[in-house]
Amino acid sequence: MTTMKFYLEDVWGKVKSYIQKNSPLDDMIFKTYIESDTRLGALDDATATIVVSTYLQKVILHDQLEYLNKAINSVLERENMVCEVLEEGEFTQKKPITANPVPEVKRVVKSDGIAVDQTFENFVVGPSNKESHSAALGCAYRPGQFYTPLFIYGNSGLGKTHLLNAIGNYIKGKNPNAKVFYTSSSDFVRQVANSIQNREIEDFKDQMYDLDVLLIDDIQFLAGKEKSHEIFFHIFNELIYNRKQIVITSDRLPTEIKGLEDRLISRFSSGLSVGVDSPEFETSLAILKMKIMSRSVDPGIFDEDVLAYVAANFSKDVRTLEGALNRLLFYSIQFSNNDHINLDIAMSAFKVTNGQPIKTNELDTKTIKRIVADYYGLTQAQLVSKARTKAIANARHIAIYLSRKHLDLPYNKIGEEFGKRDHSTIISACDKIEKKLKTDQLLARAIFEIESEFKAS
Repeated sequence: MTTMKFYLEDVWGKVKSYIQKNSPLDDMIFKTYIESDTRLGALDDATATIVVSTYLQKVILHDQLEYLNKAINSVLERENMVCEVLEEGEFTQKKPITANPVPEVKRVVKSDGIAVDQTFENFVVGPSNKESHSAALGCAYRPGQFYTPLFIYGNSGLGKTHLLNAIGNYIKGKNPNAKVFYTSSSDFVRQVANSIQNREIEDFKDQMYDLDVLLIDDIQFLAGKEKSHEIFFHIFNELIYNRKQIVITSDRLPTEIKGLEDRLISRFSSGLSVGVDSPEFETSLAILKMKIMSRSVDPGIFDEDVLAYVAANFSKDVRTLEGALNRLLFYSIQFSNNDHINLDIAMSAFKVTNGQPIKTNELDTKTIKRIVADYYGLTQAQLVSKARTKAIANARHIAIYLSRKHLDLPYNKIGEEFGKRDHSTIISACDKIEKKLKTDQLLARAIFEIESEFKAS
């Protein structure tokens, strides 16, 4: 039995099962005229040809075309397929083309993951990110020809994700048919796990192999995931061999990522690695103005020295700048009757009087746990306990994230400080907060207010 014949028989068997369950036909009619002496003779992108032995069968199946069409579309996961019914003699005379009908691959990956609002046009370029911006734009202009893989590293909140999405949007704008896919490494791990569980891993790999551009964010969270390492290794090799574009981001250089296999580190290092630093004053000011414009807020409501103050004191990363802007707008709406934001309002909003930035270099995990616990009305014992209630778990994740962000401790050390949790639990907690911060303004505000308390500690 050829592969195609086996495939047609398999599809027809599933169609008959659908008809039996969903058609108003009684069992006697179904068994006599549909179940036996019928077959799926041919299949192309638009039509399924059903072959029967007698004219009476043809009439009865014609009466059931509505259900046949529904059945074939359901089985093949399509929408506009139609069925035709032919007797054996008619089918032979028609000589239908059945060469190379390819079964449709089940789409495991449902979308390209690209954020349409993150482009090169709204990415503010300065000395701190000029090199990475130039490399990213080069990759977008000629995918697979200049730097592949391109490895962009730097602390959280400096625009690495923005650059990934900008690459994707630029390529799609020039070539709408380009197969581009953005994912975080944590989402990649979850997709691998789900694909294995659903027995779709080969479909998933085939779709990855077929990509023109793979954009993968926060590769450090792939550390320790052995099965995902193996899958990613093969995908990486396949795309590089076919001169496809791969762009990877991380919070550190490939050689500094603990828990990654040496063969992956070696391949990441084979391309171009570029860093992103904290924005300097002029870049921070430009980013701040861009954020204000994106919110349809009139920049004229801010005194220039207010913007200068924010840019000078909250320029550690873009998220901190945005958090400061959120705080300033929130405070001016809730607690000020003035429709103009001057430096006095800003100083009140940030609760500082000496114009110095918030310092975090003297923090320790004990201080962070205390401030987070106080902020959420919990005890420090609850924060490190095994309790999994939503409120406690959320506060615990925030404290873990802040410990990693401000102290840059190893994951296992943070785990020791939070109830002797293993490093994979700490990585997962950091990843959850990182992901939520992209869309959850309330969380961003809470973290900003917590960080504002660090100065007083």
